[in-house]
Amino acid sequence: MSTAKPQIILGAFIPSAGIMGSAWRHPQAAVDSFKDFSHYRWIAETLEKARFHALFFNDSLNVELDLQALARGPNSVRWDPLVLIPALALVTQRIGLIGTASTTYNEPYNIARKFASIDHLSGGRAGWNLVTSLGGGENFNLDAHVQHADRYQRAEEFYDVVSGLWDSWEDDAFVQDKVSGTWLDTDKMHVLDHHGSSFQVKGPLNAARPIQGYPVIAQAGSSDAGRALAARAGELIFTAQHTVEQGVAFYTEIKQRAVQLGRNPEHLKVLPGVSTVVGHTQAEAQAKYDRLQELLDPTSFLRAISRFTSLGFDLSELPFDEVVPLPPETFDTNTHKSRQKLVFDLIRRERPTVRQLFNKLTAGGHRILIGTPQSIADDFQQWLEAGAADGFNVMFSGLHEGISDFAEGVVPELQRRGLFRHEYQGQTLRENLGLPYIANRHAASAR
Repeated sequence: MSTAKPQIILGAFIPSAGIMGSAWRHPQAAVDSFKDFSHYRWIAETLEKARFHALFFNDSLNVELDLQALARGPNSVRWDPLVLIPALALVTQRIGLIGTASTTYNEPYNIARKFASIDHLSGGRAGWNLVTSLGGGENFNLDAHVQHADRYQRAEEFYDVVSGLWDSWEDDAFVQDKVSGTWLDTDKMHVLDHHGSSFQVKGPLNAARPIQGYPVIAQAGSSDAGRALAARAGELIFTAQHTVEQGVAFYTEIKQRAVQLGRNPEHLKVLPGVSTVVGHTQAEAQAKYDRLQELLDPTSFLRAISRFTSLGFDLSELPFDEVVPLPPETFDTNTHKSRQKLVFDLIRRERPTVRQLFNKLTAGGHRILIGTPQSIADDFQQWLEAGAADGFNVMFSGLHEGISDFAEGVVPELQRRGLFRHEYQGQTLRENLGLPYIANRHAASAR
């Protein structure tokens, strides 16, 4: 029986807009980082040197036309992750590269082809964050956003089509026999010929099978439908949990769901999001956080949170030190159901003032951890040992200082405790995460 300590998985959430929140106003923030590739390259190289497992890039397909919010924050433009991560693949060697691609406003064939190509370009380091869109129907020939239930029904079928296309070719299908003139063993080609409620896709895919079999599948939905999709297809599960108890409950449930579907629970890695602010002392860390908060416009932020969670009232119109009213007993939204529930539960559990809620939600509803390398490592170790996480999706604002603080402070402390590796274990993202290669469903060895 192994006595080795469990190892923490570290992913990095990097805003595809380059920077988030008020960080763009910080004196140390580079101007134009949102469109400067060297900004992303520096981040990737710094976190690869720190032996992070993966970079994760979010995405959206629309611009919310709140003019005050647009005037005050970097939310109007962003990189397409499927353009950005191939470029980063050419300047890194080991770190995984995970891009968000919505199943709501894309087509399976295009997504299967792009991720297969990126997996080859990166040497097997690609990951797909499989999510539905929170908005954007107006940009795709629709009058309104697709309903939540319909989005997830489409997502389930979307995954079936994409994974089926990745199995178009068995691993040894391309014999390339120069003497006989045989390029392809056509018996090892498989035409999908899918006919479903949302898609009709014949195939086969005109791209080589991914190096990893399938790119690593990340999933970030925590609604009931999102958890069902995560349990079925997800391998890296991103989630927002505020307490160890909440983390343990989510971790246990998602792995039990996977077992019920016949999956090995070790093949799902749960990574709660956490925004860290690191200082040599607690006071220094708090001062760094307070400085960022001072730069954030409360009115536009609180109005955006109220709208995003369908709160039913506008937080920005309330006195800053007034206790937040209880949200409605019956609630629903067609955007981010799990984030709505998280915010409503937080209000009911803690009865915060508007100011306190403002300070808790500036990482998009994820947990904010302010401290020294030692106290942050203590927290990570507690979550790991309690069975609340396999690791963390560390949310960086985009400031280079915050990334360096974590890479040069927290990572060495985790390594000193034997909780984080000193070197990459393999070449592919799957190898470095301890996930298996995905065999082709049509191959004899997979039957």
